Amino acid sequence: MTVFSGFDVPKEDRYFEDYQAGAVYEFPETVHVSQEDIIRFALEFDPQYFHTDPEAAEKSIYKGLIASGGHTIAVSFRLYIVNYLPGKASQGSPGMDEIRWLKPVRPGDTLRIRITVLETKPSQSKADRGSVISLAETINQKDEVVMTYKVTNIMTRKNA
Repeated sequence: MTVFSGFDVPKEDRYFEDYQAGAVYEFPETVHVSQEDIIRFALEFDPQYFHTDPEAAEKSIYKGLIASGGHTIAVSFRLYIVNYLPGKASQGSPGMDEIRWLKPVRPGDTLRIRITVLETKPSQSKADRGSVISLAETINQKDEVVMTYKVTNIMTRKNA
């Protein structure tokens, strides 16, 4: 497996054809997750005690504060969009599948992503676009995969 640190083509110049099935990309950009980030997100969107109360979280099955799954998705998806999606050729997504939280994200963790292009398909009905199915892996500073998901993106074709 060859792992690329990025694309040969700048983000704003990428199109459907620049995504090749089997390619694997790892990006250097990271997001640090602090205790304050975890609590702030959880208080607004997922107010369970093991996300909001460090002392109570110590007594939970997690033995400490952990980030909400929604928080982990939000961080990962930001990295996905900023690093992987084409600038003007992205036409959105019909959805994500197979979201899995494999390890808790804890205060002090630093997250990055690795993306594998699983499949590319030109549209049968609209010649100006195609779909790209990718596997995203969110990885912490210990090189542990903490979350995975598959996502389909619709992208403009180069000569559309």
